[in-house]
Amino acid sequence: MMETNELTRKLRTLLRPKAALIVYVRDNDNHYAYGDTYFIEVRDINENGMMGEGRPVTVEFMNGLVRNYSETHGSTPYGRLPSNLLYADSRKGSEKYIWYNPPGKRMMYFVSDLGIENAEYDLPGIIYEAKDSHLDVYAYKDDRPDRETVLYAAPLFNVTGSSVCLGSARIEKPRDMTYTNLLEYWERKFWLTEFSHLGSLGNPTKSNLVLVTKAARNHPFDPNELKPLNNLKLKDILK
Repeated sequence: MMETNELTRKLRTLLRPKAALIVYVRDNDNHYAYGDTYFIEVRDINENGMMGEGRPVTVEFMNGLVRNYSETHGSTPYGRLPSNLLYADSRKGSEKYIWYNPPGKRMMYFVSDLGIENAEYDLPGIIYEAKDSHLDVYAYKDDRPDRETVLYAAPLFNVTGSSVCLGSARIEKPRDMTYTNLLEYWERKFWLTEFSHLGSLGNPTKSNLVLVTKAARNHPFDPNELKPLNNLKLKDILK
């Protein structure tokens, strides 16, 4: 994270005031609300920091300002919907995305104390549920999930129930926020974190998770090791 003084220095170095927007409302209006009458003017600011004469803001000016700000700071995904995306809610304050990876091998990283080699391991299908800055993961047994698919505890470290402890990976959000890039961001944030500990509920598998993980290095994952998760089905989280 950038320190405040470093951010201040960068702003002073790279940016200077160019213009000021001034919003006028009726005298009896003490807040902004839809339907109020506004007048907006723009005043240029010269190199000495002095504002010039005001002039009415044009539609073209506001469109350019909003477009530039949205491209720089926007976080709403757009573009083609990936085939593995099951649910998407991009409303501000209600963001939620659910998608899956089919069964297969996945590169995994571990702290040395676990005695598990960093390598590819065979895994069941994984379902992801991203909400705000929080991630839940679930396991499933089918090749492709449907609404009636039973959800199991993910056979992974750093997970309690379904809640993920996101730790050591420092992954920046993509500037080009397509749906594909958004899902990739969350997956990288999860899988590039070193697995280090059991969740507070203990082993998410019927046998010892260390042994289950090691066995999946050179053999298919044993689906009989999966534990049901509170009788959940996929349809229960597609809300």
